[in-house]
Amino acid sequence: ETPMTIHVVEAKDEENLYTELKFSEQKLTMTVGEVDVDLDAYLVTTPNYIDVLNDRVLWSSSDPTVAIVDDNGIVTAVKKGTTTITARSLRNPDCKVGTITIEVNEAKKDPPITSLAFIQDEVKLNPEDFNAERDGATTALYTLTNKAGMEVCITNFGGRIVSIMVPDRNGEFKDVVHGFSTVQDYFPENHKTDFGATIGRYANRINQGKITVDGVEYQLPQNNYGHCLHGGPNGWQYKVAEVVESDGSHVKLKFDSPDGEANFPGHVTAFVTFTLTEDNAIDINYEATTDKTTVINMTNHSYFNLSGDGNNSIEGNELYINASNFTPVDDTFMTTGEIVPVEGTPMDFRTAKKIGQDINADYDQLHNGKGYDHNWVLDTKGDQTALAAELYCPESGIVLKEYTNEPGVQVYVGNFLDGTNTGKRGVTYNFRTAVCLETQHYPDTPNKPEWPTALLKPGETYHSFCRFAFSTK
Repeated sequence: ETPMTIHVVEAKDEENLYTELKFSEQKLTMTVGEVDVDLDAYLVTTPNYIDVLNDRVLWSSSDPTVAIVDDNGIVTAVKKGTTTITARSLRNPDCKVGTITIEVNEAKKDPPITSLAFIQDEVKLNPEDFNAERDGATTALYTLTNKAGMEVCITNFGGRIVSIMVPDRNGEFKDVVHGFSTVQDYFPENHKTDFGATIGRYANRINQGKITVDGVEYQLPQNNYGHCLHGGPNGWQYKVAEVVESDGSHVKLKFDSPDGEANFPGHVTAFVTFTLTEDNAIDINYEATTDKTTVINMTNHSYFNLSGDGNNSIEGNELYINASNFTPVDDTFMTTGEIVPVEGTPMDFRTAKKIGQDINADYDQLHNGKGYDHNWVLDTKGDQTALAAELYCPESGIVLKEYTNEPGVQVYVGNFLDGTNTGKRGVTYNFRTAVCLETQHYPDTPNKPEWPTALLKPGETYHSFCRFAFSTK
């Protein structure tokens, strides 16, 4: 078992009732005066003791005689006594947690004790939980940090962003993406999700899974309403990428896709490089080459919840999209081939508005998409220095600005999240608790030659860029 580390913020009081806090071998020992209090950590299934909103870990007490917590989650009183503490890890269900901070202010004798609370400091992922063998390759977790304290964790299984820790307006660090705390949870036999993934060969949908390249028709896997979605059921999000470079600020991954994989033509060699900058941005650079003409469309599928609490709805988040047009879809989520102005429709985000403001409007595209799940035609015209989209969470003050050289961005607001996936910190991911901002060529571009081409020919190098820049206001 992985031990917890306890940092005592304040462990002194005038009456010397509280003196020491230790943890080893899954047993927490608290010395109160001359009395040792054993606080054994056991898994519980009831989340009633977790206050995720304030990022606290609450522990229930079988014999509430040890401490009392105030409304801010601070331990304000400590008393002699022995109790058994029942705990639920916020990170995963086997109580392997990272760093917890307990704050002890003033100790008082004989207070009306009710419970003992711990304040979460940094509940870190355990790299050992991402070490596995898969299809003859090894998976691992890579951690990027900068001087501002921002942290990004990435696994080479599917080239996935697992966590993004950024400060909110109060300087408290929040994990702002959905994900899991072990690599096994990402395996498709356990959870079929795209959380944080690098998508390839072709992000989004291809109509009926059919493409024609150099006069040859190819039938691709049909895994979504008869269409090929995200490269099919065994896309790159379920492949182990080779780690080409890695240090504390970047990691470069390689996907080697043989000719005929998922029936796509051409042997494709693709790279994705994640770089954490000192100004709290994640730069994602994609490159690919092929030995035979093929189609390519790569993106990142992070599910953002800027509140830092995966329980919270994103409908109150404010969204801006620098796009005057979008591509409508039919009731199978397939683009119709039209490019339609957003003006006068619920699809108009040229002035930032709450996602939930118009999402339930009686509008055919919202019916077809079950909400927002559409590609917007960006007005940036490939200028990766121009703002493409911006997401703001009023609760946390966290702002996400997106930049790209791609012609489009697919905005998906978690309409199919249904509570069947439980992720980091024991949070169940429910309906509309995340926003995806997937930079891309338009869906079904291979079958719509009037749109910017997604063809890649031998001798050419595909390049795509996306920046997720974080700040507060």
